[in-house]
Amino acid sequence: MAKSFRDRFIAKELLFGTFLKVPATMPAEILGSVGYDFVVIDEEHAPFNRETTDRIILACRASGLASIVRVQSGAPETILSVLDCGADGVLVPHVRDAETARAIVAAGRYAGGKRGFAPTTRAGDFGNAGQAEHMKSEDKRVTLIAMIEDPEAVEAIDDILAVEGLDGVFIGRGDLAAAYAGDDDVATKLRDATDRVHQAAKAAKRPVAILPGGPQDAAIQRKAGSTAFILSSDQGFLRAAASGALASMTDAVQQTG
Repeated sequence: MAKSFRDRFIAKELLFGTFLKVPATMPAEILGSVGYDFVVIDEEHAPFNRETTDRIILACRASGLASIVRVQSGAPETILSVLDCGADGVLVPHVRDAETARAIVAAGRYAGGKRGFAPTTRAGDFGNAGQAEHMKSEDKRVTLIAMIEDPEAVEAIDDILAVEGLDGVFIGRGDLAAAYAGDDDVATKLRDATDRVHQAAKAAKRPVAILPGGPQDAAIQRKAGSTAFILSSDQGFLRAAASGALASMTDAVQQTG
């Protein structure tokens, strides 16, 4: 039996994924076919609703691709919605303290938590799983990842990582850079914050996900301790490929004139 995304994430296997921002199923199917491990369905910054998220989660299952949803917030109802649809986990933005991390765990877990019980969903095999079986399998399957993207979160990182039931963290360097924008040396501040999170995660034996700036940066972050890499987005891939094709074809055609 294939290992779940959560098992692989916790074991710190090298995992490669990307954000999905286009509310359609085909990007997930394509990414699955070329060998990506996971996608992050971006409900925070893209025009998804519950139905589009549900369809994309189904497409991920059909394509052998793990589906993580970046929810709009850590509100219990937003987490419950995507988990009932069968998402393999959630990426929760702006987790600034341990209290918020504990609330996320409570919303996403049955045992020791407060997740709403609904076995007649896709997550419960539409009622086929018994209560005990459903609760046990979901607690084993669902991945809970906190986004560390605020200076307060960096300061509280040891307390956040100490929260039982939280599987790992994602270092949101874009938001951190924006938060540090008024400082004299943003680059140094951001590098120190990234190192601080990596060191804390290593001490807590928790995995770290990150969005690298390119292959060289990915190698640096891998050495620092990151094991899950979000490479870009479907929009980013489309823009890069379209721009490259237009430039090369324009150049080739103009040279024939």
